Amino acid sequence: MKQQDNKHIRYLAEHLLHTGIGGLGERERQALMRISKRLQATRTDTSLPETGVTLGERMADRVAEFGGSWTFISIFAVFLIGWAVINTALLGGHAFDPYPYIFLNLMLSMLAAIQAPIIMMSQNRQAARDRMTMIRDFEVNLKSESAIDELHKRIDHLTWQVLSDLDHIKRASRTLVEAQQGGGEPSAERS
Repeated sequence: MKQQDNKHIRYLAEHLLHTGIGGLGERERQALMRISKRLQATRTDTSLPETGVTLGERMADRVAEFGGSWTFISIFAVFLIGWAVINTALLGGHAFDPYPYIFLNLMLSMLAAIQAPIIMMSQNRQAARDRMTMIRDFEVNLKSESAIDELHKRIDHLTWQVLSDLDHIKRASRTLVEAQQGGGEPSAERS
């Protein structure tokens, strides 16, 4: 049975997650096992786990959050305009970074070199959170599909029961009409 389970997990990993089974964590394997067995998810927590998050990862998230905000863009635009005004208009010939602002260009390049990997770390963490959200959404969809299938079965059962009752009523009324037309007692029910 274990080999059959691994076969199902491998299939789901390749077709749903577009990855091999080797790169999956234990939690992802368990989710795929539940999916392959079509078990309903019984999860009480609704938030994504934040255990094991290092200080660097939290800082990367905050830097990426601030770096992608209008506040950062506004502050940075004011800084750049201020730099240009100070070095061109106010200091004139005694500017510490005259036009074409080579020192500013160096600082911006260093900032970009530091900021890019920090943002990539944050994006990797977001991708992991998105993957867990996708797995949870899929589990919920499976649970909903199972509930809908059960409702369809119940409706089909009730439909057949109503049709059977209607058929019984139709036969009984036919027998009663025949008995009234024949002038005698109703005969036993015919098939």
